[in-house]
Amino acid sequence: MSRVLAPHEALASQEIEAQAAVWLTTLNGEDDHDVRSAFDAWLAENAAHAQAFQRASEVWAILPRAAAHEAEAPAYAAPRRARSWPVGAAIAACVSALVVVGVLFWSLADGGDYATRLGEQKVATLQDGSRLALNTDTRVDVRFDAGHRRIDLAHGEAMFEVAHDASRPFVVVAGDTEIRAIGTVFTVRRTGEDVVVTLIKGRVAVSNARTRPAHRADAVVMLHPGEKLTEPAQGAARVEPESIEAATAWRRGQAMFDDTPLAIAVTELNRYGGVQIAIDDPRVAALPVSGVFDTNAADFAQAVAALHGLQTEQKGKTVHISR
Repeated sequence: MSRVLAPHEALASQEIEAQAAVWLTTLNGEDDHDVRSAFDAWLAENAAHAQAFQRASEVWAILPRAAAHEAEAPAYAAPRRARSWPVGAAIAACVSALVVVGVLFWSLADGGDYATRLGEQKVATLQDGSRLALNTDTRVDVRFDAGHRRIDLAHGEAMFEVAHDASRPFVVVAGDTEIRAIGTVFTVRRTGEDVVVTLIKGRVAVSNARTRPAHRADAVVMLHPGEKLTEPAQGAARVEPESIEAATAWRRGQAMFDDTPLAIAVTELNRYGGVQIAIDDPRVAALPVSGVFDTNAADFAQAVAALHGLQTEQKGKTVHISR
């Protein structure tokens, strides 16, 4: 059973997490021997420093566009000074926010059930080096053995950054849908029996035992980066272009909409728990919404009301939007 930290211990822990985030940005700048020496000294001060730096590195590695950043810069083991404070500050703020505000971490694991509550996110590095991020209200079951890597998504949404291992296929199963990945990054969302797969980079093969039996020529759908495959509970599957920024917005605590009916946008925001939004007027529910919003339902309701000249009224834990 985990121990509850005393207030002074919690503050000290948060300070260490913030220091780790700053070191992460500092080490992604220009080479500097003095910086490396200072960093090594900081690590040696306390075992908690190394643990905090590892967690910060895992968060940064799974953030959208992190792979592109790392392709241009060496791994954090090589000391580098931040090229400019605004960029470094932005990265540090992003990592610190995730570490301190609400992203939880799992240690290295090769099996078991993992879940998040409403409004919670978690990230993990699995035994094979693959990274896993869970969005709000999500549960997965991880099963690795000598010949297979399998993850069952019971419900919710997850992002997978898959470590290449040709000898052990990496398979995500969501209901009747099976996603086979080869050194790739993708998200899977399951709502009831509806499944949506979005490819960020690499390639995946998607099959469905119910709608595309193995004997059919189109049994397997190969996705390209920036494509989304929707497998509805009823009706035919469809492949559409999808903005990678929109598909990964939840990793930044955001939701992105492009002429989306307000009712659909509200359903998305309500996933994160807390204050809920209700719309009783069908005309209001049909209004289009575009933009980037924090996943805070109360703030979203106020922004939409201002955008369309609507009224909001909070009753208990529900915000009603009306004309």
